[in-house]
Parts: sequence; C-alpha cells; structure tokens
Amino acid sequence: MEKIPMTRSGHAALEAELKQLKSEERPAIIRAIAEAREHGDLSENAEYHSAREKQSFIEGRIKELEGVLSLAEVIDPRKLSGSIKFGATVTVVDEDTDEEKTWQIVGEHEADIEKGLLNIKSPIARALIGKEEGDSVEVRTPGGDRAYEILNISYV
Repeated sequence: MEKIPMTRSGHAALEAELKQLKSEERPAIIRAIAEAREHGDLSENAEYHSAREKQSFIEGRIKELEGVLSLAEVIDPRKLSGSIKFGATVTVVDEDTDEEKTWQIVGEHEADIEKGLLNIKSPIARALIGKEEGDSVEVRTPGGDRAYEILNISYV
C-alpha cells in the first residue's frame, strides 16, 4: 500500500476525530438503537432506522480513519527547505487581481481550502511543486486559467 503524506497537525486532528467517534459517538448511537428497539415494531420505527443509518455512517468513518492513519507518513515541514514541496507554506499573488493568498500544501485527508490547507493533489499544488520564490506559474483550475507569482516559501 502507498503511504499517505500528512502533517503532524493533520495526523493529530484525524486521531482526535477517531477517538471522539469511538468514545462518544459510537456508544451514544448504541444507546439510541437500544432505546428505539424498546418502542416496539421495528419495521415502522423511524427512530430505529435513523439510528441504524447513523451507526452505519459512524462505523464507515471509523474504518476509513483507521485505514488512513495506518498508512500515514507524518512529515515535519520544519525539517524541510528549498523549493516548494509537501508541507510548504506558500504566499502567492494572483497576477490578474493582485490578490495575495497563502496556502500550506498538505495531504488530501487534512485539506481545507477555507483554512488555507491546500490538497497536494489539487491543480494549484501540483503547479507549485518544485518552484522557487519569484517564479510565475500558470494553473488550469475548474474556474479557469490563473497565473500566480510566488512571493514567499516557508516551512513552519
């Protein structure tokens, strides 16, 4: 199996989610199912079916998280330097709008563009990998072609 690159903080967040699912969500849904069973006929019991559906989702997410964490390769960006690679925090300026953006390139399971965490498999991250400060990159995104100039690269 292929290792899944991940930052230390991303790994910790997934571990916290797994712990919460196992210690809080799973026991709560088991109690909800038991309570719904007490209400009688299961074939017409909406509470029971809803609880079973939620249990299925929780168990699926637990399996997914366990699989991802078992393949995780935690990379510490502070030990890296040079051109853009996994873990880099990159500040760019859009050459058309002069809007500055800062992203950290992270693994796909920890990516959240709203928080500035850019999926390493995204078109923008793929275009940035290997580039240096001052370079200009052309990126074909679902929203159209973009041109960015790299202002700063850091490994925090």
